[in-house]
Amino acid sequence: MPSLLPRLPPCLVLSLLFGCALPAMAQPSALEVRVQRSETEAGHVYQVSAHGEVAAAPADVWRVLTDYERMPEFVPDLRHARVLARNGDQVTVEQFGTARFLFLRRDIHLVVQVHEQPIAQIDISLVNGDMRLYSCRWRLVPVPSTGGTRLVYSGTLAPKFYVPSLLGANMVGADIKKMMAAVLERLNRAPQAG
Repeated sequence: MPSLLPRLPPCLVLSLLFGCALPAMAQPSALEVRVQRSETEAGHVYQVSAHGEVAAAPADVWRVLTDYERMPEFVPDLRHARVLARNGDQVTVEQFGTARFLFLRRDIHLVVQVHEQPIAQIDISLVNGDMRLYSCRWRLVPVPSTGGTRLVYSGTLAPKFYVPSLLGANMVGADIKKMMAAVLERLNRAPQAG
């Protein structure tokens, strides 16, 4: 997607972290992404949903998705992430990324609050940064028949910067698809990646 969001886990940027999901290699048919744009009193809001399956077990997926500082190694357009604070299942993460659309490039800075529900769900919400609204959820669903994991990402996003209304949903969708494909590919290597 010409990037509109920093890439994280998770809504990952997780936009973002995380938030936010193919047996041997990521296959386009196994990845589904949907984006719906709606108008609110505060402006455009994008509702995003995506899902895919990986061969990695939920515990391996969890380990990768909660290693926030290593996410820039595989999440497109996420340049830097660091944990600012950790208190039990609450983690504050700062992210720096780049949004690209048309011929423009914009640096993105976010601070997000992550609520971890081990090995099942990661909820991410905006503390401050370059989004008006950013909340996302990553759900890890075991797939007993394969021993793998179905990764489900959902989020609500609204950038503070201008996004062309006619192209916005397509741009956000392309960005989420790019992020999810990279996450799925990395997770399919999770058991070997230590």
